[in-house]
Amino acid sequence: MKIAILSRGADLYSTKRLKEEAKKRDHNVKILNTLKFAIHVEQGKPNLSYKNKSLSSYDAVIPRIGASITFFGTAVVRQFEQMGVFCLNSSKAIVNSRDKLHAIQLLSRHKIGFPLTCFVRDNDAIISGIESVGHGDPVVIKLLEGTQGIGVILADTKKVAEAIVETLQSAKQNVLIQQFVKESRGTDIRAFVVGGRVVAAMRRKASGDEFRSNVHRGGNIEAVTLTPEYEEAALYAAQIIGLNVAGVDMLEGKNGPMIMEVNSSPGLEGIETATKANVAGAIIEYMEQQVLFPEIDIRQRLTLKSGYGVAELPIHPQSELQNKTVKTSGLRERDVLVLSITRESITIPNPKGEREILSGDLLLCYGKLDTLRNLYPLIEAKKKSKKKKAGKDE
Repeated sequence: MKIAILSRGADLYSTKRLKEEAKKRDHNVKILNTLKFAIHVEQGKPNLSYKNKSLSSYDAVIPRIGASITFFGTAVVRQFEQMGVFCLNSSKAIVNSRDKLHAIQLLSRHKIGFPLTCFVRDNDAIISGIESVGHGDPVVIKLLEGTQGIGVILADTKKVAEAIVETLQSAKQNVLIQQFVKESRGTDIRAFVVGGRVVAAMRRKASGDEFRSNVHRGGNIEAVTLTPEYEEAALYAAQIIGLNVAGVDMLEGKNGPMIMEVNSSPGLEGIETATKANVAGAIIEYMEQQVLFPEIDIRQRLTLKSGYGVAELPIHPQSELQNKTVKTSGLRERDVLVLSITRESITIPNPKGEREILSGDLLLCYGKLDTLRNLYPLIEAKKKSKKKKAGKDE
């Protein structure tokens, strides 16, 4: 294969290791500075040039996009996607991960732990926001697009937190107010996910009085074997954000794993040093498999036919589908296929006819849009209820 590594630092440990492992497997590897590209948009002919020359063809791309160039970097990755080149992490998934608020919003739809989080813009809402996540305890203030622990501040009191938020907002910075998980103070776990499996994991411990455990902040690292609960949380978080390769950072909360961040360009030095695992090799091996058998955008393909589409159906206690099997639900007769069932944190792909549908399940279905719409009776009920309440308030 001919592989492009998008990186502004050819001498960085991660970049060098990926190139080294790719060359071991006889691949042709080039390190390309992301900022040296020009994007050419033309009908039917998406193209890129590099250093003012037409770019030769590539089979795969490994994006190592720094936070400071997310907008342009993801545009370059998106152009490679338009050209039919396999990208290790998609442009959409990178964008999802970079905006901490967006990432938390995506996670919030699922049964997965994360610290209580609040985002405010109005100064009058700062105090109530701090109280809603802190409950009298310290809170963590985070820049929306910070990285490596930069822009993460622990505020011990409500007044200090208010002053920090106001100061950052006056400097046109968007910030999150987040619960401080005191039982995990100074430690976290990073699970390195590659292609739907955890290939290595380490615990990071802050040095001295520092509460941030990032290796770049001088934190200590050690290999750790994840419990099934933590492994499942890491895999689920990467899947929700849409990343094939991710560093999933988790706090060890009193009720289990709490997702702190899902990183789309995780560094390799710390994890390989701590665990002695060949993480770079696992990445190249996964990429080989994907280039030979690439994934497709199933939603885009299945919605090309007019009147048909893909939808997620939540099964509520009043649903006509509850406690029926896939076969006896009558969905197939109504031209609807059940592609998967998500039950809590478990996804059941291609469920068999005898699989029972339970309250709380989320069904991913493909079929007639009219039929799918008719399976949402509670939405109408909620709308009517809201209208009645609005009438009373008026």
